[in-house]
Amino acid sequence: MTESTLVALPVILPLGLALLSWSCRRSPTGSRVALIGGSALLLALAIPLFLVVREAGTPLRLDFGAWRKPLGISFKVDLLSAILVAVSSIVGFAGALFAAGETGRILWAKGYGTFFFLLFAGINGAFLTHDLFNLFVWFEVMLMSSFAMLVLGRRRFVFEGATQYVVINMVSSFFFLSGLGLLYGKTGHLNLEEIATRLVASSSDPVILSSATLLLLAFGIKAGVFPLYFWLPPAYPNTGFATAAVFGGLLTKVGVYALYRVFGGAFGFLSEYTSDLFLAIGCATMIAGVLGAASQFHVRRILSFHIISQIGYILLGLGLLTQGAVAAAIFYTVHHIFVKTNLFLAAGAIAATGRTEDLARLGGILKTSPLLAILFLIPALSLGGIPPLSGFFAKFILLREAIREEAWIVTVIALLVGIVTLFSMTKIWAEAFWKETPRAGAPLPQRPMLLVPVALLGALTIVIGLFPGTLFAIAEEAARQLLSSNPATMNPIQ
Repeated sequence: MTESTLVALPVILPLGLALLSWSCRRSPTGSRVALIGGSALLLALAIPLFLVVREAGTPLRLDFGAWRKPLGISFKVDLLSAILVAVSSIVGFAGALFAAGETGRILWAKGYGTFFFLLFAGINGAFLTHDLFNLFVWFEVMLMSSFAMLVLGRRRFVFEGATQYVVINMVSSFFFLSGLGLLYGKTGHLNLEEIATRLVASSSDPVILSSATLLLLAFGIKAGVFPLYFWLPPAYPNTGFATAAVFGGLLTKVGVYALYRVFGGAFGFLSEYTSDLFLAIGCATMIAGVLGAASQFHVRRILSFHIISQIGYILLGLGLLTQGAVAAAIFYTVHHIFVKTNLFLAAGAIAATGRTEDLARLGGILKTSPLLAILFLIPALSLGGIPPLSGFFAKFILLREAIREEAWIVTVIALLVGIVTLFSMTKIWAEAFWKETPRAGAPLPQRPMLLVPVALLGALTIVIGLFPGTLFAIAEEAARQLLSSNPATMNPIQ
């Protein structure tokens, strides 16, 4: 397989799998086989792509149709892109395994597998493209497919949250297009490399600042940062658990990736304006998310607010904008994708066992499903930052970089948020697993099939915790490649 084929297939393959899934939609068995087999194939493709990019030491490039920048569609796969494509493929495989045990005949018939693969075509396209307009296109593919997955076969009340989700994301798209228009008018390009070489270091051009502001709003909505996160908590708790797990693990991270790619790379010369801003947004996002989680008594609502709080941690690397801080943020992103996906899948297993997600009506699962209790405890403790799990090292490395930069207020806030995070995780444990079974009904026997993807992701969390140096070394190289496109470290031309 040539390098060009390897670069293109993460997008082309899921588009083909979407058509295959549509042809199988009337057969639940065929749909399950297509979903699991297709996800396994995507994973089998993503791992070699990561290994080739890491071995090469330089990004791979593909210009479709032999059109050179700025005219053609250009994919550029650096180590950060390759990491995220590989991680998203693992999440897709775990989500497919869970969906095979959860999804009913009606959803298969309505094309659940088709929209699942279209979503991953959009995610991979966003990670691989090196052109801002094409990034917009892949965002729209993600939006349409995710909206379909939210409402597919759901009851009428679900549409309120789903409608809010799509409306606010359309507002994000408007900001995105407006920012692109200003940027194209100023530079004549939307390719990130061309933009980086045409913007003047420490520029205060009002057009560029306006474009940057609009892009910050657009990506901030996608990432769910403060105060733009209000669409997220109502959307995820009312869909299927496999869908919520994939959304919770990946969708906001695509927004964060766009922030890092633009403001850590091409717009990095604006760091004098944005560093303190990103630190403030990160801290506010951490606080708002964790307080929202602490106030909830519904499992997926707690987890949804924790998506927000953990995004705040990841933004700290963009505020500090050193190679070590960006590497720490990449490490944190990989950890959080695995852990958050796993917690949503574990929530599905809890609901299947306890008949509900309301903590007041749950209890006794430790006795009836001790394996589920252990599997939930692994990502829960990791999210709270307990050693030797991945979350401890993710927080430790990030806070180490904050201390090096003497960001003391940020460090204190991050530590306090970690304590409250651990409290909300122990609240789920105490109510769902430890306390006696409520009289409303005893827990049901656990379905083993649902625990397979939970165990898979839990094992990855443990492995990262046991060998954090390996992932951090990869993250450091990814950070170096990302920051090398920062025009503050280049010789920009007018």
